[in-house]
Amino acid sequence: MASLNVGNLGEYLREQRRTAQLSLRQLADAAGVSNPYLSQIERGLRKPSAEVLQQVAKALRISAETLYVRAGILDEAERDELETRAVILADPSINERQKQVLLQIYDSFRKENAAETAAAAPDATPPSSQ
Repeated sequence: MASLNVGNLGEYLREQRRTAQLSLRQLADAAGVSNPYLSQIERGLRKPSAEVLQQVAKALRISAETLYVRAGILDEAERDELETRAVILADPSINERQKQVLLQIYDSFRKENAAETAAAAPDATPPSSQ
């Protein structure tokens, strides 16, 4: 199954590289990885580390979290949460206190919804007290 994820990752990287109109060599140079290694990743022969994926994402100007999901390092729900947090923290129109308040509200909504989902499940166990 991991090779399937790696293959999908490679196909996705190749597509993103071509969309960015970069050669394999140009992307390898921009990401700071070797050309043969990047080629092996694109062909699904190698599973890159999170660090390499982050470098490649930066060079392609795409979300590293998207690559983590494609590589099976992160699930989509985790990616969505991380991206939401990143957008809030990066917003220059609100101050640090407002960002922290927004993140606290976001966390409380996620916990509330998780509790409701668990309670609605047929074999739900009561949530632990906090």
